[in-house]
Amino acid sequence: MDNEGSYGSDLRDVKLEKLNKLKELGVDPYPTRFDRTHYSTEIIEKFEQLEKSEEEVAIAGRIIAVRKMGKAVFSHIRDYKGKMQLYIRKDQVGDDKFEIFKLLDIGDFVGIKGKVFKTRTEEITVLAADLQLLTKSLLPLPVVKEEEVDGKIITHDAFADKELRYRRRYLDLAVNVEVKDVFVKRAKIVSTMRKLLENKNFIEVETPVLQPIYGGASARPFKTFHNTLGVDLYLRIADELYLKRLIVGGFDGVFEISKDFRNEGIDRIHNPEFTMMELYVAYNNYEYMMELTENLVADIAKEVFGTMELEFQGNKINFAPPWERLSMFDAVKRYTGFKVEGASIDELKKYADDLEIEIEDFWGPGKIVEEIYGEYVEGKIVRPTFIIDYPAEISPLAKRNPEKPDMTERFEAVVCGFEIANGYSELNDPQDQKQRFLEQMEKSRLGDEEAQVLDEDYIMALEYGMPPTTGLGIGIDRLTMLMTDTTSIRDVILFPQMKPRTE
Repeated sequence: MDNEGSYGSDLRDVKLEKLNKLKELGVDPYPTRFDRTHYSTEIIEKFEQLEKSEEEVAIAGRIIAVRKMGKAVFSHIRDYKGKMQLYIRKDQVGDDKFEIFKLLDIGDFVGIKGKVFKTRTEEITVLAADLQLLTKSLLPLPVVKEEEVDGKIITHDAFADKELRYRRRYLDLAVNVEVKDVFVKRAKIVSTMRKLLENKNFIEVETPVLQPIYGGASARPFKTFHNTLGVDLYLRIADELYLKRLIVGGFDGVFEISKDFRNEGIDRIHNPEFTMMELYVAYNNYEYMMELTENLVADIAKEVFGTMELEFQGNKINFAPPWERLSMFDAVKRYTGFKVEGASIDELKKYADDLEIEIEDFWGPGKIVEEIYGEYVEGKIVRPTFIIDYPAEISPLAKRNPEKPDMTERFEAVVCGFEIANGYSELNDPQDQKQRFLEQMEKSRLGDEEAQVLDEDYIMALEYGMPPTTGLGIGIDRLTMLMTDTTSIRDVILFPQMKPRTE
C-alpha cells in the first residue's frame, strides 16, 4: 500500500467510474439490508447437510479475491467468522447480474444466495443463484496474499506498517485477520472477569470520570474546565477513592471496569487512556486479595483459553495458584545483590549511583528502593509473582504493616517483566491518611509531578468510619497483552493514542 497520505487516487478514479456505471444500470450501491442465513463457518460445519438437502444459503461479506474466467468468476469473501469461496456463472445469475459483478472490486461488500458444493480441489463453495451489491468501496484495500506451504499459511505483501495500522485500525482489522482475534479474546477476558466477580456477589458500579479532585494513584492528570460551573475538573486517574466511599456507605464488595487517564509518556506498556478493573472488599486484607487475584487470573485463562498455561514471547507461563510471594527488599537483593533492607539513605544513594540512577531531591529511601527495583528487578521476573511489603513512603493509601511500621501491606502482581495488578490493605485511619496526603503535597511542592493531592471529602468519609478493607486494580490492557502473547499495549487497544502527523 502507498505511504500514509496517499489514497491511490488513480484507483479511486477507476472505482468512481464503476460506481457511476452501476448507478446507470439502476443498481443501488448502498442498500439498507441483506437477509443473511449463514456465516462462512456455519456453511463449512454443516456442509454435508446443506449439500444433501440442497438448501439455499445467503452469505455476505467483503470481497478479498477475484479470479475471472470468461463467463465465470471465482471469488472469495470474508465475513465476521471466516472466508468462503463463491462461484459466479453467467448462465446461473443472468446477464445483468453478471455484468454487475464484473464492476465489483476487492474491498466491496456483496451478498450471495445459492447452493453449496465442493470444487475439484475439495474447497467448499457457494454457487451463486443471485447476488446483490451491498457497499461499493472507493479506496483500494491493501492486497494481502496467502498461500499454504507444507500445511502453513504464508503471507505476502502484508499490511505491516505499525504506525499506519494503528492510525487506520479499520484497515488493519479488514486485512489482518489475527488482529480481530486479539480483540475478540480481549472482549472474552473482560466478560469472563465480570461474570466471575458477579458470581462472587460483588456489585458492579460506576463512579465519576470528571472529578473536582484527582486521586487514588501517583500520576499526572488531564485537566479541563467546566463552563457552567466555572471550575477546573480532572479526568480520573483511578477509581479508588470513590469506590472506597461506597464501602463507607455500606457496600461489602464493589468493582468497576473503567477507562482511566494519566498524562504520562507512551511506551510498549503505557497509553494515556487505559482500562482498569478496580475491586474493593470489606472485612479482609491483602492476603485475601492476593488469593483472589491469582485465582481470578487463573480462572480467566482456563475459561477463555482452555488452559492455565499460556505462552508469552517464548516463555511458558503457568497461572495456576499459588504464586510466589517475594518482598521488594528480597527481590532487589536476589537480582542486584544489594542489601537494601535496613540500609541508610547514604548507602541507598551509593547503590543508586553505582546503578547509574539519577536521584531527585524529594526522594526518600523508599523511593530510591522502588527505582532500583523498577530499573533492575521487575523486568527480570518471569513467572507470576507477588512483590509484597512496599515502603510506606511510596504507598500513601495502603495500611502499614503492624510488625514493620515503615512498610505497608501492599502487593503488585508481576509476570514476564511487567505489573498486571496492584493491591493492598486499605488505610482506614483518617488521621494517618491525612498526614500521608500532607507528605505527598510537600513532595509536590519540591517538584514531584505525580504526588497525590489532599482530598478533604475523602478524609471526612474515613472519619465516618470505613471497615477493614482490601482493594485491587488489574490492568485490562496488560492482562490482554500477556494472555494473547502481544508485546505492545497499542496492539490490544483498538484506537491507541498517536503523535500528530507531521506531513
